[in-house]
Amino acid sequence: MKLQCDVEVVNRLLPTFGMKSRGKGTRAVLSIGKHLDKTSQRSNVYMMICTAKDRAGSKYKVCVRELLFTILKNFLSAARLADKGSDASSLPLSTLTPVRARDVEQPKKKLTIVSKKDYPLTSNFPYSLEQLQVSYCKLSRVDMRMLSLKALRKLDLSNNHIKKLPATIGDLGCLSELVLHNNHLEAFSEALCLSTLQRTLQLLDLSQNHLRTLPPQFCQLRELVNLKVDDNELVCLPFHVGRLSKLRFLSAAHNQLTVLPCDFRKLSLENLDLFGNPFVQPNPLDHTLQLTFPLRLQEIASRAVANLRMPYGPHLIPAHLCQDLEVAKTCDCGSACISFYVKTAVSMNLHQVSHTVVLVDDMGGTDAPVQQYFCSLSCYSEFLDSSLQRGIR
Repeated sequence: MKLQCDVEVVNRLLPTFGMKSRGKGTRAVLSIGKHLDKTSQRSNVYMMICTAKDRAGSKYKVCVRELLFTILKNFLSAARLADKGSDASSLPLSTLTPVRARDVEQPKKKLTIVSKKDYPLTSNFPYSLEQLQVSYCKLSRVDMRMLSLKALRKLDLSNNHIKKLPATIGDLGCLSELVLHNNHLEAFSEALCLSTLQRTLQLLDLSQNHLRTLPPQFCQLRELVNLKVDDNELVCLPFHVGRLSKLRFLSAAHNQLTVLPCDFRKLSLENLDLFGNPFVQPNPLDHTLQLTFPLRLQEIASRAVANLRMPYGPHLIPAHLCQDLEVAKTCDCGSACISFYVKTAVSMNLHQVSHTVVLVDDMGGTDAPVQQYFCSLSCYSEFLDSSLQRGIR
């Protein structure tokens, strides 16, 4: 019979020498079995304690009166029967043998692998892991064995060759940090954005990949505090990036951003880095006109739903209309516009949304263009008038 537990061996004479026990148990395997006493040539029942430092084990003759710790009922029962001199053959005893190292080790919570030769091919990852780093192993995909680590809080797969992420990463219900720096990712799937990561993910590092866009559903990851998307090929940020209300650190340097989404104004950051993007010089007179006269009935109805904040869903209206409403724009006048609008770009000082701002360019600037939408020509005309007046002043 064997039992894995924390054990402390205390000498009863310690108090007489003015000494105290350590007061802390050691991970051990406790077993009860027969042992041949070479002096008396009799087999007696002993208790053996094996630890990481003493894998061969130390044996103690069983005396229930001196057991100062709680053991499972059947384990203690066997010891009591042995103390009373019961027939050893009738007791549930085990062979007193040394133990393996893994039997006396504390459950492993952190594992770092930074070499392909150290990557486990024949053994599983410890199920108790909370932090796992596998870097420089030339992984072309995520090992499915990692996705069974339900206690995992941090997964670092940086510096590999991963091209695609499995949707089952979203099943890691405790995952708060996901690091995918320097891989070959070309997309971040909608399924991950709609998974349990919505409630747990706080840090996401997608820097140095091949991402061109992030899905609209990306902004469902509302627990994000730190987002890194540097050194990709992003041509735009998600339309509703302002919904990431807990985001405090955003780094999107060295991408292909020419303008920021209008929702960017809603962010409240501590640190922002947009260096090395080819931002355009905003000109209020440069605009995109996407209006019809009169407005279509669908546009009028959709604007009414958005302005009145009416509840909607695929159970009430067609799914494609729901998608349109998800990207509703807000005019300067406060009204919504959906598919028909006037669009331009205006300059915004990034200190309006972040306490610390890395310079946007080598000229020392901290301004960047932000999209601006107007629901009608009259709203756009008022904007132009006010822009001209500010210019004259």
